[in-house]
Amino acid sequence: MTLLVTFITLGAGNVLTSAQQKNQSATTQQSMKNNPFLRKSPLQYQAPEFDKIKDDHYKPAFDYGLKEQLANIDKIINNPAAPTFENTVLALENSGEVLARATILFYNLTGSNTNDYLQKVEEEYAPIFAAHSDKINLNEKLYKRIKAVNTDRLDAESKRLVEYYIQNFELAGANLSAENKEKLKVINQQLATLSTHFSNKLLEARKKGAVLISNVKELDGLSADELAAAATDAEQAGQKGKYLLSLQNTTQQPLLQNLKNRDTREKLFRASWTRAEKGDANDTRETIEKIAKLRLQKAKLFGKKNFAEWSLQDQMAKTPEAAMGLLAQLAKPAVETANREAKEIQEVIDAQKGGFGVQAWDWNFYSEQVRKAKYDLDENEIKPYFEVTTVLEKGVFYAAEKFYGITFKERKDLPVYHPDVVAYEVFDRDGKSLALYYLDFYTRSNKNGGAWMNNFVPQSHLLGQKPVIVNVFNYQKPAAGKPSLISFDEVGTMFHEFGHTLHGLFANQKYVSISGTNTPRDFVEFPSQINEHFALEPEILKNYALHYQTKQPMPQALIDKIKKAANFNQGYATTELVAAATLDMNWHTVTDEKQLIPVLDFEKQALDKYGLLVPQVPPRYHTPYFAHIWGGGYSAGYYAYLWSETLDSDAWEWIKANGGLTRENGDRFRKYILSVGNSVDLNKAFEEFTGHKADIKPLLRSRGFSK
Repeated sequence: MTLLVTFITLGAGNVLTSAQQKNQSATTQQSMKNNPFLRKSPLQYQAPEFDKIKDDHYKPAFDYGLKEQLANIDKIINNPAAPTFENTVLALENSGEVLARATILFYNLTGSNTNDYLQKVEEEYAPIFAAHSDKINLNEKLYKRIKAVNTDRLDAESKRLVEYYIQNFELAGANLSAENKEKLKVINQQLATLSTHFSNKLLEARKKGAVLISNVKELDGLSADELAAAATDAEQAGQKGKYLLSLQNTTQQPLLQNLKNRDTREKLFRASWTRAEKGDANDTRETIEKIAKLRLQKAKLFGKKNFAEWSLQDQMAKTPEAAMGLLAQLAKPAVETANREAKEIQEVIDAQKGGFGVQAWDWNFYSEQVRKAKYDLDENEIKPYFEVTTVLEKGVFYAAEKFYGITFKERKDLPVYHPDVVAYEVFDRDGKSLALYYLDFYTRSNKNGGAWMNNFVPQSHLLGQKPVIVNVFNYQKPAAGKPSLISFDEVGTMFHEFGHTLHGLFANQKYVSISGTNTPRDFVEFPSQINEHFALEPEILKNYALHYQTKQPMPQALIDKIKKAANFNQGYATTELVAAATLDMNWHTVTDEKQLIPVLDFEKQALDKYGLLVPQVPPRYHTPYFAHIWGGGYSAGYYAYLWSETLDSDAWEWIKANGGLTRENGDRFRKYILSVGNSVDLNKAFEEFTGHKADIKPLLRSRGFSK
């Protein structure tokens, strides 16, 4: 397997006496006897045995796996033979098999289908895993052995693996003094605990932030299906006869574009905005301030000015200045465009004698009216053409078959972790089985917000592993017997996440650590974002945009309207994204703890400093619920979406200029981008695909900011 830092942040527990260790070992061995994590799954491609895995299997597997990996490390560092690739780097890469197997599944489930027990286990083991990671990454003997490996006769990928480990060890603190290593261990454990606390607080805050409505008149504008879904959610929450509007993880909420009652819109928006700042047990602000302070302390241990400077060393951007430079190029035209959009919205409000200035909770409702007036396009008119399974099979899968030659077959025989989950087998262009693919479409109170891709089993030629991948979404589940209709934005999300899946499906590496999506953050969004373009390609759109009742394709006139409106509201969309990325970078470029003022004040000052304090256009994520940077892996990295979009826009222009959606172009993109993982220089990989260095101009054109 691999050094587990690939999947999680590791750690170690309390020091036990030899007698305690002996007793614990006997207990662990007994508890592991029937533990499914002790062995590889016998299912195809080691697909998880969800029908056999129980909650109480995780802790024994963690305990066993932690001990097993440390024993593996001891063998490496105490090997009397001179360090070689095989006895040092490869041995390290293969260490921790049981721990990797258990943690991959555990963290997938705590994100998508958690419960009180799993949350407690997550909090208990966060500092343990962090300390375990430090035991490995700060091990001087291990680091020296890796550095001593002669790479002259190694193949390119093996040489890259050595470089990868050296860089990871140095980023983790292998070069620090003994005193600073001890300080770092404490900080890492504290950060792991706080990050888990943040995620658990936010999950509860999102659940408790849902808006309960008693009078259906307050929900005027919602469709019958949306009302039925809200009624079902209320009943499940013990509020039969009422309506519950659940929160999604972003600032804006999808229902805001249809709610006619302005008070209800404001109530829903404020519930979203304030969900994690209510002064209760789920208030995240104190946790955030502690995390930001500890991250700065960590950076200082490495001799860096700020956390971003330390964090970006292994990214494509390299420096916070480069990342902020990109954001600055987008901020000005985005805000200018958003201000023009606000004027158009205000004109509609004034024409209707609204008597108020547009606010954040009004934007989606009235921008939808502007879109309808400018393009004669109504979201409710197009939604019946986007039934979720049809979009998947006749859109996402069809595009992948056309461009890459791969096909899909539903598998109902594989166990799943929730009844809503569906599974498919994926076949390569030569008809051979390539991978397994799971999808979890619908929002639940025990699921994190947003959408994501993860591996259940990562690809590796060395281990003989084919990829087993999951995409998780948060679409509103329809009432029983009703179709699952999604918006065009949600269609884009499905294509986006499947782009990550393609990155994992086409992984072609020997080693897990540099396989598939194990790339820098500011590259990993490139494959997902370029896949979004397929949603609007005429041949693809015509194939999946089918009316859920009549099965008739979307009329060409309606398709034309969608395409004409493609750049509508881009000022807003870009501003909210740039604002969030700027917030992230500001939190992580503080150089003195005195700059860490209270959360809400810090956010206001940061946005104001960069001209992004636009009340009608709040950041996509408000600091108290910015899960990407406080609970996920995007600290000092949220800019990556826009950095990757620069690559995506440039590459898409190249594809369109060179024949479009041909199999030749698909094979080329697979060869140079999707199949290389982190085994090559990714800047060079991009240049090999397009023939030139990445340019921001296509991104500005794609967003309508220039011609």
